[in-house]
Amino acid sequence: MVKIIECPRDAMQGLSQFIPTPTKIEYLNLLLQVGFDTLDFGSFVSPKAIPQMKDTTEVLEGLDLDNTKTKLLSIVVNERGANDAVQHPEIDFLGFPLSVSETFQQRNTKKSIVEAKQELDKINTIAQKHNKVTVAYLSMAFGNPYQEEFSASKVLEMAHELSEMGISVISLSDTIGTANAKDIQDLFENASKLLTNTELGVHLHCNPFKATELASAAIDAGCRRIDTALGGLGGCPMAKDSLTGNLATESLIEALQGQPSLMPALNLDTLKKASEFRRQNIG
Repeated sequence: MVKIIECPRDAMQGLSQFIPTPTKIEYLNLLLQVGFDTLDFGSFVSPKAIPQMKDTTEVLEGLDLDNTKTKLLSIVVNERGANDAVQHPEIDFLGFPLSVSETFQQRNTKKSIVEAKQELDKINTIAQKHNKVTVAYLSMAFGNPYQEEFSASKVLEMAHELSEMGISVISLSDTIGTANAKDIQDLFENASKLLTNTELGVHLHCNPFKATELASAAIDAGCRRIDTALGGLGGCPMAKDSLTGNLATESLIEALQGQPSLMPALNLDTLKKASEFRRQNIG
């Protein structure tokens, strides 16, 4: 069965107009009732870097977690953020963005790749101490816009290094929407052969007209952990000037229609309510 990692945090973080905390809470509480495996709900990062996420702690306090099986993931980029996040027993996963691109790593976390790996190692130690799981997002895994040298072998080498560090969940990420179906299938299949003890996922930013095709490619390659956002909203504000939206939840559901054994049990009525709430109140 495919694990759907719904990512309202990624959907909202690049929006210029601040979304009121009560609105975020109401939206996330709807999403918690849909039946997603995990909700990427917020981040413990500097409010100067990502002002939209400055109320993550307040949002967390407003979530109704008594009647949901959905787990929570928050993004952290340094030890301080990790130490803040692990104070909350409700959080199951700490996500960390590590890039194949030196330029993007500097733009995203103001660290070199080497420094970011060292930070990730410290974060993973903190996570393990508090019984949480670290998810490494290997960004720019399908190419970059900075004219930097790129190869799939470099991605696989970095993924293997993360596995050797003790990172048990790695999400191969197309940050700017460059991947085609063959790219996704080839990289995922090769990574799966190399990292037999690692849970691999994909986090795709893409053209909405290609979303269902790309979701199908990931599924056909054996991927069972896929990040999405309702309506395809969002994208990384640190990547380039224009945002390329996330893989739409609706597109993944469409791709799963022909493979019912892989479809998780979702409350489609609540999903529809959440989608309408997003359109009216978020973007």
